[in-house]
Amino acid sequence: MRYVSTRGASPVLDFADTLLAGLADDGGLYVPESWPVLGDGGRGDYVETAVEVMSPFVGQSVDGGAFAAMVADAYAGFDHPEVAPIVELSDGIHLMQLFHGPTLAFKDIALQLVSRLFEYELSRRGERVTIVGATSGDTGSAAIEACRDRETVDIVILHPAGRVSEVQRRQMTTVASDNVHNVAIDGTFDDCQDLVKAMFNDVPFREEVRLSAVNSINWGRVMAQVVYYVVAAERLGGRQSPIAFSVPTGNFGNVFAGHVARLSGLEVPQLVVGSNSNDVLTRFFVDGSMDIAEVVPTTSPSMDIQVSSNLERLLFEISGRDGAAVGVQLDDFRSSGRFRLEPGQRVGLADGWSGARFHDDEVLTCIGDEADRSGIILDPHTAVGVLAARACRRDPSIPMVALATAHPAKFPDAVEAATGKRPALPERLADLHERSERLTALPDDLAIVQDFVRSCRRGA
Repeated sequence: MRYVSTRGASPVLDFADTLLAGLADDGGLYVPESWPVLGDGGRGDYVETAVEVMSPFVGQSVDGGAFAAMVADAYAGFDHPEVAPIVELSDGIHLMQLFHGPTLAFKDIALQLVSRLFEYELSRRGERVTIVGATSGDTGSAAIEACRDRETVDIVILHPAGRVSEVQRRQMTTVASDNVHNVAIDGTFDDCQDLVKAMFNDVPFREEVRLSAVNSINWGRVMAQVVYYVVAAERLGGRQSPIAFSVPTGNFGNVFAGHVARLSGLEVPQLVVGSNSNDVLTRFFVDGSMDIAEVVPTTSPSMDIQVSSNLERLLFEISGRDGAAVGVQLDDFRSSGRFRLEPGQRVGLADGWSGARFHDDEVLTCIGDEADRSGIILDPHTAVGVLAARACRRDPSIPMVALATAHPAKFPDAVEAATGKRPALPERLADLHERSERLTALPDDLAIVQDFVRSCRRGA
């Protein structure tokens, strides 16, 4: 398997080099040169299916036995034997719980594996990297938990100051490992993401600190998320039967993984993108347009985004894989703040996508109503996905799966406001609010942030 950039001007890489590179040299994102075809098998066993689905993407870069062992080890610590169990809500919507990993969010499913792949490849090469990532809440804690204490990695995570929940922040800032560094940026998540992209696009700096990424710009993240779409199909009728998904969406990596499953042969007639008040993606799927607006803080902060990085991968596919055209289109978007799909691109989307937006009052009502009806407590992000599933579902005969992306205890204020009860953290995190925090507050200034990253490298 070889990987090409969505901008079309970077060298073609194998999986291992793609994993360590993160962002392509031309500013694009890596995608496979061609899409593998899913086989007919699969019985719903998460680890078994994961090895099968991801092996074609990994190719010859990792020994098969070593890869299977890493997959098994990555999910051994999850607190549910099915890794991602499925429960049924009161109206027949299926809820796939992706929050049974160590930091209670769906990001654990990819990052627990990606960190092991990093360690494997860097140890084999005798190299070290500096991982820099931006987080709207959950990626940061999952990345830190996955990379803590690893000898081959130093990790610096940027988050928007005051715009993540207290639980999300503390899960990052209370990790007392020498290789972990947290930065609170005076700005929004989009500002944090822009800083990370600027560091990657500064080639001398990138080479100086051996920069790498675990955000969803890294193909390894998307690859690992494809698995649970296939597992859901296996558990609800088999890979040959149609299945639809609703995904609360911020940076677009999670739902794009569903599209990858579709490109690989899974019958997914509908992917629903759920948005909060920051509805740039809803407008994109409704009328093919995007206009950047101010980020509005909501009860679902991981979705408080206006620029979704992984949308570039979808644009590449619906543009006939014309990387140069994608680059021009995105440069124009960045300069003007406006975007319009070309007629040919609209055809590429066809009717396989839907989008819906919900405000905080609707989200809180959904959480309260579902708690009353089924006894299942939703976090605000998952509630957006459930609302979108109900609003956009086209065919009741086809299973509709809403992805539950976070444990409700990560957002206790919103859940308490909706239900009157404050959700408790699992016992292993019960003392989270008593733990000491470590973080550095920095302005939205590239040079200052780069100097801080330089200072974090062990052995430099």
